Amino acid sequence: MDRADEIKKFYLEHLPGARVEADILKAPCPFCETTRKETTGTLVAFLDPESYFLGFFRCLNRCTPGGFPLHFGQIMGVKPQEIPGHDPEDEPYARDTAYPPRNLGGEMKKYVSLMGDEQYSYFSQLGASRSTVEEMRIGYNGRYIVYPYFLEDGNCYAARCVLPGREEDQFWHGDKDFFSEQFRIYNVQEIERCRDGSLLVTEGENSLLALRELGFPGIAVPSFTDLESIGPERFGKIRNIFIWMNNSPEAYLSARALANRLGYRARIIQWPQGAKRGASLSQLSMQEGKGFRAVVAGMIKSSKSYSPFASVEKEHSHFLTTLERKKGRGLAGLSTGFDKLDKALDGIRGINIMGGQPKAGKSSFFMQVSTAMAGKKTPVIYYDFENGREKIYTRTLCRLSRLSEREMREASPDRGEWERLESAGSDLKKLLQYFRVVTDRKVSPEIMRRQIDFLQHETRRDYTLVVVDSLHKLPFKNLSERRTGIDEWLRNMEAIRDEQNVSFLVISELSRGEGGHYDQKPDLGSFKESGDIEYSADNALIFVPSLDPQKQTGLQEARKSTLWLVASRENSPGRVAEYLLDYPYWGFKEL
Repeated sequence: MDRADEIKKFYLEHLPGARVEADILKAPCPFCETTRKETTGTLVAFLDPESYFLGFFRCLNRCTPGGFPLHFGQIMGVKPQEIPGHDPEDEPYARDTAYPPRNLGGEMKKYVSLMGDEQYSYFSQLGASRSTVEEMRIGYNGRYIVYPYFLEDGNCYAARCVLPGREEDQFWHGDKDFFSEQFRIYNVQEIERCRDGSLLVTEGENSLLALRELGFPGIAVPSFTDLESIGPERFGKIRNIFIWMNNSPEAYLSARALANRLGYRARIIQWPQGAKRGASLSQLSMQEGKGFRAVVAGMIKSSKSYSPFASVEKEHSHFLTTLERKKGRGLAGLSTGFDKLDKALDGIRGINIMGGQPKAGKSSFFMQVSTAMAGKKTPVIYYDFENGREKIYTRTLCRLSRLSEREMREASPDRGEWERLESAGSDLKKLLQYFRVVTDRKVSPEIMRRQIDFLQHETRRDYTLVVVDSLHKLPFKNLSERRTGIDEWLRNMEAIRDEQNVSFLVISELSRGEGGHYDQKPDLGSFKESGDIEYSADNALIFVPSLDPQKQTGLQEARKSTLWLVASRENSPGRVAEYLLDYPYWGFKEL
């Protein structure tokens, strides 16, 4: 038996004279007599299996608050195991609070007696009838409307007093120990009545009255700021929680924060476009009049469960946009300017980690690749912890001008050299719009994310190349956590890659083999203190000089290095290409 049939059978068995009409069960209310109502009202229970309020019952005579089957079974004295939704391991919510012997019960009776036609007319304009106001035991102290905050023990220890029409003029009355945020839930007993059912959470007592008038179960907080004090355990037994705050960005953010704590059970009800800022449910009721019920029902039905996933529409649109953007491109990733490297990797994308022994030319290689990309208007952030900003710019200017550092320093260069230097300086200035160097050794993943967002916004590009020189120089919490710190940075790079459309070029150190020498046969085991590289890197590369650069005594012009792809998610490992150092211009030529 499914849940809907089980609930229907339960009510039919325990409500004499019950009949079902179009998914609504109707029966003489068994509670009217016990509450001394002059006439017996009709009890209705909603049986639509597609409704969020399946199983909700209420008396149309308002003799007692409504609820779901667990509450009905409890007040009817039904054996718990016979009630749909009963959990034998269920434990009731209990506050760690000592309730005082004195309460506001006597005072509230006095305040209720002071309610007159003027006050009931005020609530009628807000969409709440006299019977709804009386059901909530609202009073009047001669100047302020008094909203009693009854707690789980059935007593009221604090009340909020609000001047009609001027809600900013308000104060709390009663025991000051019950003025704090944790007690600021209006109609809090409704939570227990809605176990295994649905509940609305709204802002302001009057908004709740508008919902109660329509028969919806709900609670209210005085202000959206009070949502912060509500823990998820408070709604532990509720199936669906609808959060409907007043229409403001601040209230929506508070609703999202609560929904994030509640998870999939939470549904934030969105106000329609064009709704007035600060609009409340009570104002919507005045605006819509008789159409208010249909508007509320429609907005509840169209609400979406709070999800950690993007919507289907957004995912589909993003995927098609990405495919369209790649049409006509020869490479899946970004071009490096080196044909063989582009062919081996199908362009730069994902996390690319390159290792090499000291002085092998790793930094110069990545400087050349990244500045070439920036020259093609690809946004690049170069995190440098090795060379310094001046050296990076100087070497870039050498490549662009085809002048050595010595030649650039000459007091009186010839006309040809001066023109090349001037042209290269102009090109460098244009390049720097897309090429940003960061040398801050206090960088963190959060700072990196913000800098990426800024550069993408400034360049109007939705992708970025990030260069890290080097992985082992990134800041860690302390030196003893070097290995775990590297792995944590790699995890963050994975997230940034996926969430911000970023490609990484990362330089890594290599481990020394026996006798302190570097292994001539490159593989994944060559990387130093980086056990997670094999899991995080989309491509792992090693730059191997033909001769030991620390022992080489010959001319710099003869230096050659071989780039190896030692592991890849999508490409075949092997030799990529051989590169000749283009000295003294701090670049490489692909052979």
